Amino acid sequence: MKARIFSLVAILALSVTALQAQVSFGVAAGPNFQNMVGKGAYGAKITNGMIIGFHVGVTASIPVAPDFFFQTGLLFSQKGSKNNLFMYGKKSSSEEYYNNTRISYIELPLHLLYSPELGNGRLRLGFGPYIAYGIAGKQTFTYDLEEIKIQFKNVIDIDEYVPWEEVYFRGFDAGADIFAGYEFAFGLYAQLNAQLGLLNIMTDITGWDYEPNLKNTGFGVSVGYNF
Repeated sequence: MKARIFSLVAILALSVTALQAQVSFGVAAGPNFQNMVGKGAYGAKITNGMIIGFHVGVTASIPVAPDFFFQTGLLFSQKGSKNNLFMYGKKSSSEEYYNNTRISYIELPLHLLYSPELGNGRLRLGFGPYIAYGIAGKQTFTYDLEEIKIQFKNVIDIDEYVPWEEVYFRGFDAGADIFAGYEFAFGLYAQLNAQLGLLNIMTDITGWDYEPNLKNTGFGVSVGYNF
């Protein structure tokens, strides 16, 4: 029995060591060009404007088949949009009534990466889901430069919303990514990313018959290095 236990522990240790030897780690950063799309409280399409944010973080790639990798990591990613006051269905006629929404997320990508050799480096083609959670955010109102911190709640009572003294969003977000790029032989790579949020990030309001809907969407550029 002791011999079997010892053999099992040895096999597990060798498996973990082999897996660690195959995992490659890296860093990545770049700009985000983000927007929020959806419908306002009265059902009209929201036509927001794009803002520029950024993402930065660490990555890990695990080989699963020749030229195929499971890629994950942990990113700090800034999203949001330029929209009109109270998110009505169309932009205000005057620039002074706009606000900028910025939400900072911790994001976990879960990607399948296809990376065959091409020239002296490797092609990078990938897709997969992401999950994220908001950790901070604010809306800045351009007509008086007032800043309001965003509160993350799934549901609020209408009495919390009506004074319009707070801004609420859901903390949890999830969606799909697709990207393409090129990695040089020395580990440096660049890629173009596109992202589509699949969840409504607007907080539900009890006692309110309207159902606004907003989803994160955007694209970005990543520059990274694999060690």
